[in-house]
Amino acid sequence: MSSEAQQGRRGTTIESNGVNPVPDAERRGKPRGLFAVWFAWNISILGVSYGIFVFGLGLNVWQTIVAGTVGYLISATLVGILAVGGPRTGLPTLAQTRFAFGMKGNRIPAFFAYLSNMGWKVTIITLASTTGANLFSKLWPSVFADTDGSSATSTIVLWFVLVLALTMTVSVLGHELIMKVEVWISWVTGIMTVAFLGFMVPEIAWAHLGDTPAGGPLVFIGGIIMAMTLVGLGFLNYGGDFARYLPRDTPARGVISWTVTGLSLPVVILLAVGALLVGGDSKLGAATASDPIGALTALLPMWFFIPFSVVIVISLVSAAITGMYSSGLALMAVGVPLRRSVTTAINAIIIAAGAFYLLFISTSFLATFQSFLSLIAVMMGTMGGIQLIDFIRQRRMGWNTDMANPRGYGGRDGRWTAVLSLITGTVVGLGLVTSSDPNFAKITGFLLTEKGRTGVFGSSGLGIVIALALGAALYAILTFGFRLDPKPDYSLVTAGDTPPGGKTSGLPSPDPAVSHVADRTER
Repeated sequence: MSSEAQQGRRGTTIESNGVNPVPDAERRGKPRGLFAVWFAWNISILGVSYGIFVFGLGLNVWQTIVAGTVGYLISATLVGILAVGGPRTGLPTLAQTRFAFGMKGNRIPAFFAYLSNMGWKVTIITLASTTGANLFSKLWPSVFADTDGSSATSTIVLWFVLVLALTMTVSVLGHELIMKVEVWISWVTGIMTVAFLGFMVPEIAWAHLGDTPAGGPLVFIGGIIMAMTLVGLGFLNYGGDFARYLPRDTPARGVISWTVTGLSLPVVILLAVGALLVGGDSKLGAATASDPIGALTALLPMWFFIPFSVVIVISLVSAAITGMYSSGLALMAVGVPLRRSVTTAINAIIIAAGAFYLLFISTSFLATFQSFLSLIAVMMGTMGGIQLIDFIRQRRMGWNTDMANPRGYGGRDGRWTAVLSLITGTVVGLGLVTSSDPNFAKITGFLLTEKGRTGVFGSSGLGIVIALALGAALYAILTFGFRLDPKPDYSLVTAGDTPPGGKTSGLPSPDPAVSHVADRTER
């Protein structure tokens, strides 16, 4: 087959790279390609709801816009910095964390990252399904709606199956197809969202924007933190996944700037619109808490509601695809010896169970969503802080991917310094945050007094920032202060195993999760 034909087939075959370093021969692209991935993920009507959520903490309109913008930029920058590890090592983020945690120790953060990923997928796919069901119930109420006009359960289930099947199919095919699809989705959703904003701006009650009083300093900080949890902290374990196919010498500033721009540009604009809308109509906040998309699309004329609902589903599916792709890598990083197609099927089962909880058990979408965000932000924020500190030692060691190998082949089973820092930061963070979902509340706020739980400190989410800072500081002290920084372990390598240059990346290993690495790097 000619090279042109092979090139034409790329993107429609299943990607073979897993948690191994992407070989230099397969590297491609420019950092600007990252913009489409993150932009398509976040250019959604849900961004307007985010602005309404931040406003609901007790801020006025202008505080909401400033706090949300600052929070988005901070968290997006953290994602961008961690994404630099992708081109430097060719590894997805949750394989690169083996440098800090060791092969077996890394299963702890990878598992929690997997759970956070699944939580986001449950939320996104559920919203896509209910949006599609709402469209059908309005177009053909006699078939797809209940007597009260709401979507029938069978309609929601039908859309759930369709959305999940599409998400699984594209995510299994892999990185190159995803990158191509996201470019088109970015254009379509971007144009339609601009049109949507054209309908929303006239709905703003400008004369009432000053009616809401300003919140205090801690409430403002809480707005920043909530914005960080909405966009950014939950993505810390994704950055390298989409940057690892870039050439090794790709400038860090390009990776960071395009990631930050793609992440923050759409949500900052949408947040401002959401704040302006709810600032002039307090009832919109309560409606959005129950149905974050339906409350906003109800403001549209039917002729635009129909195509825009389709675009909403497409944009949410886009976000689900990229997340599903990363969740498969997360399972592989945990050590599950399965193909991506199998891990994706496992993901589908978990998502179905989570969607059932969100649709039929949870009494408030907003309460469950906010509680979920707090939990994952504590875990992922602590992990991200440790990884940022570890970048210092990784750079000093020349981004040596041998450290992602098993013990004796360059890596280690575990590094207690990183594991202890992760556990300490996570436990303290969970003890200092609160949850409005009664089921999640059972594992949070145990370090707070009753006054603290119900006061501004508990609602501000300061525990998330404390967890990130504590985990990073403890790891930095142990690694650089006490010099607990062991060099790569090659104790099981024989002279015949070592390839030219002294590197051992890709050596055969008894660990099934990495046994395919040799096949990918020794071809």
